[in-house]
Amino acid sequence: MKKALSVILAALLLFSLFVPVFAAEDATTRSTVPTILIAGDGDPLYDANNKRLFRPSEILNYFGDKAEEDDGDSEIIDSVVNVLKPFLFEGILLDQWDNYYEKLQEELTELFSDIVLDNNGEAVNGTGISNARKSYMAKAVKTNKADKNGTYGMYDYRFWYDWRLDPVAVADDFNDYVEAVKKVTGKDKVAIVGRCLGTSVVLAYVAKYGTDSIHGIAFYGSVAAGAEILSEPISGKFAVDGNAINRTLADFSDTLDIHPFINATIDLIEKSGVIDGATDIVKRTIYYKVVKGVTSALALSTFYTWPNYWAAVSPEDYDNAMLYVFGDEGSAKRTKYAGLIEKIEDYDTLVRDNLTALMKSFGEKDINVAILSKYGYQLLPICKSSELVADEFTSVTRSSFGATASTIYTFLSDEYISSLGENAKYVSPDKRVDASTCLYPDSTWFVKGSSHTLWNKYEDEIVHTVATADSQLTVNDLPYTQYMVYDAENDTMAVMTEENCNTENWVADEKTDKPDNGIGKVSAFFKSFFNWIINFFKLITEKLV
Repeated sequence: MKKALSVILAALLLFSLFVPVFAAEDATTRSTVPTILIAGDGDPLYDANNKRLFRPSEILNYFGDKAEEDDGDSEIIDSVVNVLKPFLFEGILLDQWDNYYEKLQEELTELFSDIVLDNNGEAVNGTGISNARKSYMAKAVKTNKADKNGTYGMYDYRFWYDWRLDPVAVADDFNDYVEAVKKVTGKDKVAIVGRCLGTSVVLAYVAKYGTDSIHGIAFYGSVAAGAEILSEPISGKFAVDGNAINRTLADFSDTLDIHPFINATIDLIEKSGVIDGATDIVKRTIYYKVVKGVTSALALSTFYTWPNYWAAVSPEDYDNAMLYVFGDEGSAKRTKYAGLIEKIEDYDTLVRDNLTALMKSFGEKDINVAILSKYGYQLLPICKSSELVADEFTSVTRSSFGATASTIYTFLSDEYISSLGENAKYVSPDKRVDASTCLYPDSTWFVKGSSHTLWNKYEDEIVHTVATADSQLTVNDLPYTQYMVYDAENDTMAVMTEENCNTENWVADEKTDKPDNGIGKVSAFFKSFFNWIINFFKLITEKLV
């Protein structure tokens, strides 16, 4: 793809995919029960020649590599014209948009040609996980990795897979791996730790093969109940909030070197009403005519040919997402992508429609359950629900399978907490979360200050200990209580208290962010303007020095 579109897309996708993925593979707990770990989308993709193509945490490098492949300015001009011509002369003038959608998808697909799947949701050109991963798994199931004490660690048996593919189909390979681990270790059952997108594969496996081989199971940063970051942008809930953007930039401050002038500019734009005004103008003119077509073009030229991303669409958003991306029943696009749609709908029928029953089945069959939910971060600012208490990608309500939570601007009220009676013990010290409404209130842990992109050894210890225990452990049985606070800078974790619970990298003040009257709005604007002036002169001074 051409440099111009590469730069634009890099900016648009920065908040959705520019994320470091860390995993602490030094969990100290061991057990006589072998554990299989299945993670999400952090692993790189390779082509048939084992050349590295793509890793989510390196999205900007991907754009850079693609830009270097451009053939010159004429290619850039051709690319822009191909998209702008039907937009201006057919869409704006004639109110005919189909050719614009087609050209937009065509140009974007060129950029992502290495990693998009085909119309059937299948890998093309031999892309997938590395040969090293395949070799690792093949060797692992030929070796009993028990130490001299006959115990196993959480990372002894890892299941690597192409995380783009249909989780229902991947579940078959996962079953083969489970059976191979059982055979090589001589055990009748294994513990399973599912992380992020891996939890969708785990639930598909359970739906297809049952629970006879499972000793214990852990859902760790799960997106199986939905992830707003993947669900809302393709279901008509795309939103831009300057306050949310600044909070996200604060959350990525360790990764991104953002000058305060940038934050001040974003805040000024927000407080001036430019974003709201522009949105209103667009909505009154062409928004509702083009939004579905643009959503479809963006989705099908990028990451929504990946069935496993569709598995993270929430039940509430699913019908709208299908409509926005594939159009009405009987549409040409429905026909073109029939194979992909079949995979998406198979998961919907097998897992999404039966999610609660599948989750409850573990407790009914005396299988150990550990659920670990993270929060304390801004939900990425392309979601309408960006004010939910979240871990960047998914709300705490979804990743915990049912917790009641406040927004980033509010707290659970004293009246609400009093109404819980004895269940008030499930409320977090920061009054953000109530675990009493979870499917498993006594075996669900919450870690504040740990984002979805960071997997630390303390969390590993919780989920591994519980999943492999002789019997079900609860939040009262570990040194780690139901609510913990993680300090990423010092790599420490502590029991959450009222004194240490304010871990957010920002302050969310609704009166400041969203003044509710004219005087408040004018006051907020001038405060923002003067802050912008101060940071502007700081920037100029730094450049001069």
